[in-house]
Amino acid sequence: MKRVSIDVGGTFTDCLVLDEAGTVHEFKVPTTPADPAVGVLDSLEMAAAAAGQRLGGFLGDVEILIHGTTLAINTLLTGRGAATGMVTTENFRDVIEMRRGLRDQRVSMFNVFVPPYEPLVPRRWRVGVPERVRYTGEVIQPLDEEAVRAAANTLKAEGVASVAVCFLYSFVNPSHEKRAAEICQEVFGAGRVASSHEILPVWREFERFSTTAVSAYVQPVVAGYLDRLDARLREGGFDGSLLMMLANGLVQTVDQCRGRAVYLLGSGPAAAPSAALSLAEPLAGKELISVDMGGTSFDICAIRRGEIPTTTESWVGDHRVAIKMVDVHSIGAGGGSIAWIDSLGLLRVGPQSAGADPGPACYDKGGVEPTVTDADLLLGYVPAEYFLGGSISLSEKSAAEALGALGERLGMGVEGAAQAIFETVNAHMADLITEVCTRRGFDVRDFAMVAGGGAGPVHAAFLADQLGIGTVFVPSVAALYSAFGMLSMNVGRDFARSHVSRADRIDPDAVAALYAEMEHEAVKEFAPLGVEGADLTFARSAEMRYIGQFHEVEVPLSNEAVTAATLDGAVSALHDRHQDLYSFAMPWMPAQFLTFRLLATAAGAPLELRGVAAAGADASAAIKSSRRCLWEGRFEDTPVYDGSRLRAGNVIAGRAIVEEPTTTLVVPRGFTCSVDAFRNYLLERVGVESGAVEAAAGQAKTPVTKGG
Repeated sequence: MKRVSIDVGGTFTDCLVLDEAGTVHEFKVPTTPADPAVGVLDSLEMAAAAAGQRLGGFLGDVEILIHGTTLAINTLLTGRGAATGMVTTENFRDVIEMRRGLRDQRVSMFNVFVPPYEPLVPRRWRVGVPERVRYTGEVIQPLDEEAVRAAANTLKAEGVASVAVCFLYSFVNPSHEKRAAEICQEVFGAGRVASSHEILPVWREFERFSTTAVSAYVQPVVAGYLDRLDARLREGGFDGSLLMMLANGLVQTVDQCRGRAVYLLGSGPAAAPSAALSLAEPLAGKELISVDMGGTSFDICAIRRGEIPTTTESWVGDHRVAIKMVDVHSIGAGGGSIAWIDSLGLLRVGPQSAGADPGPACYDKGGVEPTVTDADLLLGYVPAEYFLGGSISLSEKSAAEALGALGERLGMGVEGAAQAIFETVNAHMADLITEVCTRRGFDVRDFAMVAGGGAGPVHAAFLADQLGIGTVFVPSVAALYSAFGMLSMNVGRDFARSHVSRADRIDPDAVAALYAEMEHEAVKEFAPLGVEGADLTFARSAEMRYIGQFHEVEVPLSNEAVTAATLDGAVSALHDRHQDLYSFAMPWMPAQFLTFRLLATAAGAPLELRGVAAAGADASAAIKSSRRCLWEGRFEDTPVYDGSRLRAGNVIAGRAIVEEPTTTLVVPRGFTCSVDAFRNYLLERVGVESGAVEAAAGQAKTPVTKGG
């Protein structure tokens, strides 16, 4: 049986097929923004044709289809979600607007021109109803069900399409919220109500209310898409498991995602760090920076000690999202990013993108704005006739016309404008990498870079050279980087229960009861998948802080029976974690537990990739042509290698181009590129890692084994 992963991006839809022999097949088609499901089916049609099958027969052979999509985050950022209302505890309807006095940290405190925050739910659609639960879970005031029904009917009459139900302390006692949600579903129908105790059952009203409002806002759009996609796949002959990639780096069934749409934010990019860890085994022991440059965005994640970082401190646009998410940082800098001149006459690149329709000017589909891909083409870094394996022919004439107009305004020629765009977008991406590392106290030069995305291998070595990074690893499946990460994902879900208590006063039995409750819920969640409780792996953790601190840190907790000694161990872990994160600890301060977490996973099927034959260092047999490329201000004839003809052990000295069907690798001067046993590319700066070209050419690469 085959396994398929599909990542729908802003420009291209990536489809990766792992067949029965362990061979990976890559396919890319343009994304269809009007209906992303069309692009998904187009990619499957292409995969079926390559396998010599009709679509129905191909889908019948697919055991698992894992899907990642940017639909949820695009819906939120573009403001195209449903008209959303909120039913909340009486006199607390302004919680999401007050925001505990918080503001997005990405905005300068000195910027007085930032407009006031506009909540997703207007004040007139936030309705308070009589009910009250204490922090202990005790009911002080029963829920007024008639008030809830009246509120729901009023909201529906005013055009509201989706409702968030958010009550105080529902994470301790959800009975009122459950009943209110039932009433709202009677009025609005199934799939139109989001409850805070299901979305984020933890303390802090603003974070819980805001996250639930975001989920309600995107839910109708996401649910409609999932329903259409599932129906079309089933009609086409698919009878396997359709799994969705979540923001926390796990996958779940479509049914489990329908009421929790917020967990699909960042669905695609969250898989890239997993791909980095799975593929970059030759870099074992190194700290990694995963970069993914696609058609629309540039995503990075700093991975230390082999652990993918997560965060509950995310802002998406102006909106607080407190679910656990893989800590990926993104900017609008991709192959389709548009170059423009600002009011000061300075060249800027992005965040606007030509997207899939019409796309860059060189696509000849109606685009006239200059983009990064247009610049890459005119610099000679990407092929005109072999772009996406020849499925798209690029027009140098159209690219030159687009860049010529920009160059005129900048007072330079077409080539000068292309070089300016290339260097500007590289500087923009390098700034993001530096910012992420510096904020955490890391030295970017201590990291190796793992580069993915269709445009990533074109720019990666230039970024590394600018940042002082000595090693760049480019996977053979770089163009479908996130899609590959999805294949190695575990099915799972994380659970959380808030229980605020000083560490020296906490009741171990109460904590044990919380974990028993979460583990029971996990077993129920996995039952429809045929996964027994004995096959689940549980990982416990706790969010803790020193008394008086505003923020908390997450520390591991033993899976053994919860005792006073277990919790004392968590306090010791707090000191170690605090020291690691902030370079100091305060063991004399009393500690406080806030939230207990459980990660439940079921291991995915093992993933084995086929290697390539070994050969010597000489790669000249793979040269297929030469092309004029711009190097340090001058055009030079540059050898172009056919990536499919390279063998393990081959070494290429920069300056060189390596063409793959779905991407192009650029090797500039000062780098050597060696090929490993799985046709991944390892670029090293001469004098930094390898010492000399000759030394690099003489190094034998140790074959590696891939596992899921």
